[in-house]
Amino acid sequence: MSTKKPKHRRPLYVLVAFLFCGLAISLLSMIVMRLEGEMPVFQLESPIHTIGKSYTLKGWASDQKSGVSRVWIAIFQQGKERMLFDRTYPSKGFFGGSVVQKQLVSLEIYVDALGLSEGEALLRTAVWDHSYRGWWAGNRSYSEHKILIDTRPPTIDVLTRTHNLNQGGAGLAIYRVSEPGTDNGVQVADRFFPGYSRFFSDPNFYIAFFSIPYDEGPDSRLYVMATDPAGNTCRTGFAYHINPRNFKQDNIVVSDAFLRQSIPQFEHALNIAKPSASLIDKFIAVNRDLRRTSDTTLKDACKKSDTKQYWEGPFLRLPRSARKAGFADQRKYQYNGRTVDEQVHLGIDLASTPHSPVPAANNGRVALAEHLGIYGKSVLLDHGFGLFSMYGHLASQGLQGWPEAIISIMR
Repeated sequence: MSTKKPKHRRPLYVLVAFLFCGLAISLLSMIVMRLEGEMPVFQLESPIHTIGKSYTLKGWASDQKSGVSRVWIAIFQQGKERMLFDRTYPSKGFFGGSVVQKQLVSLEIYVDALGLSEGEALLRTAVWDHSYRGWWAGNRSYSEHKILIDTRPPTIDVLTRTHNLNQGGAGLAIYRVSEPGTDNGVQVADRFFPGYSRFFSDPNFYIAFFSIPYDEGPDSRLYVMATDPAGNTCRTGFAYHINPRNFKQDNIVVSDAFLRQSIPQFEHALNIAKPSASLIDKFIAVNRDLRRTSDTTLKDACKKSDTKQYWEGPFLRLPRSARKAGFADQRKYQYNGRTVDEQVHLGIDLASTPHSPVPAANNGRVALAEHLGIYGKSVLLDHGFGLFSMYGHLASQGLQGWPEAIISIMR
């Protein structure tokens, strides 16, 4: 009689044990990962110092590991807390973390509705993640920002009393703003001319050079405005009179000979769809599109002016020169008997001896010196406090160390 030895099943037991150990290790690793201690972050889109009657708060809540769990925002003032925002964000499950790793928070703050009063307050923000730290409460970052509730607009006192202006001309307003740090200036219809301080010893005194556009008549609306850091705005009118003007009407005939002579110098600057376009199409591109680009470059260069008076005494005209064209001349360009374009001449053309020196009208800093589209070789001078003069169609700039060179004239 024979007996059979039982089969050994140890390899199966070992395999199950290995699988169990692997699962336990994976589970432990996941738990350890979810026990991460990296703090979530709430970052304001821009620093908040003051809040007016209303304010749009924007910020980003983020956590790159376990993800964002909750965001809370409140304002604390005079022992009372007003909650502005409190939202939770779901997780993917026990091991998965959050479905949100970065979240934009945007909310409107209305001071009156919240019952906030003038004065200091604290903006409080907190953000939690889905970490298992703190007995599953998660990591929490908390911050406070000192802010000022300011709902009162500044006041403006216009000091200049007489403003006798011309259509297409310029003026000057001097005024005082009740609080520092405002954006202020003179509004003329849809155009804004910024004011500058430091001309007087009192920093709350401002001067603003402004112009009456050629297309704005006696009925144009002018006023001084100031906006404080909280967004409160004040507008104050002042006495003025605008004398109407009629500007010259010109018909300019464009010939083929003129086009053949003039267009080649602009070829490098043309941005038209068809390089093989006709000369008259290229002329229109120069006269219309390149003119617009050149004017934009000038406006951008004039946005920053030194708060320093460079000029001394009256501004001088180019000596021994003859006026050939005036400001705001209305021009129609005709080619082969038809009008192909209409533009307004925004300068004064003065003719002198070819290649003779062009002295500056007054002292100033060179703000721009380059070949500027339709204006050719040009120099723009900043005379300080928003006052500029430009010299175009020059044979050469002839400046050393430009831009930023200081030009002084001899009187």
